[in-house]
Amino acid sequence: MRNETTINPKTIRKSRLSKKTREHLIAYSFIAPNFIGFALFTLVPMVFAFILAFVKWDGANPMEFTGVSHFIRLWKDPTFHKALWNTIVYTVGVVPLTMVCALGLAILLNQKLFARDFMRTVFFFPYVASLVAVAAVWNFIFSPTMGPVNNLLHALTGVPIEDLPRWAADKDWAMFTVVLFTVWKNMGYYMVIYLAGLQGVNPELYEAAELDGANAWQRFRNVTIPQLAPTSFFVLMILIINSFKVYDIFINLFAGADNQLNDTTRVLVYQIYNTAFRSLDYGYASAIAIVLFLLVLGITLIQFQGEKKYGQ
Repeated sequence: MRNETTINPKTIRKSRLSKKTREHLIAYSFIAPNFIGFALFTLVPMVFAFILAFVKWDGANPMEFTGVSHFIRLWKDPTFHKALWNTIVYTVGVVPLTMVCALGLAILLNQKLFARDFMRTVFFFPYVASLVAVAAVWNFIFSPTMGPVNNLLHALTGVPIEDLPRWAADKDWAMFTVVLFTVWKNMGYYMVIYLAGLQGVNPELYEAAELDGANAWQRFRNVTIPQLAPTSFFVLMILIINSFKVYDIFINLFAGADNQLNDTTRVLVYQIYNTAFRSLDYGYASAIAIVLFLLVLGITLIQFQGEKKYGQ
């Protein structure tokens, strides 16, 4: 007599569910490290900073709820106003100059030139180089007394060294110096973005414009600029957001500067750092961070609206 084994359909269904569950677990295991890192080092600090914006805390004593007093204090704080104004001035100086230089380099290096690839690498190198190293070199080049820039200006104009600009060491020239440094360091990166945009321009448009008698400037104004509009809008938004969040450039160029110079070069993130880690006023620093977050969020929303416009 032959023994027959009967298979329960519920057992098969249970086995299939278990297999599906295992597949899900395997998939989740791949994204778990990134998610855990994001939760621990980004999400939790963001939530904690939002809570700190409504309390008074120095890191040692118990927290004390203060409501919106920190935001009222921001409204009346001249130091915050100065930091916000410096950030806006920095942004207004960096954004258009970087866009113009990056676009000019992209158009130039999109031509068939000798050693074109090498020149692209040269202009892109400052962006990937160590900020600490290039900031130290920049400060040496623009040293008021020993720097080659002032010595060259002295040789060309005959103006005494002491009467020439002191660049990063002078409150009247400090912001101009950091704007130049930022443009020099970052324009190579945005040049690459513009080069990618230029590759997408239909060459037949240039041929048609040339047949119609358009000169180089007319082809640039009527063909290149409109075709690069989405790229320019993307570059514009990224530059504005990065300019509002700038910190590392200022801390490397002006670390150890006197108080008078700090008033000229203090930006929002620098102000957050000083308030939190030097004054130990974590609640007030978090309030400044929330304001900065809202500013960047507003700019990002504008970017999304612009993307929808150009995507249609």
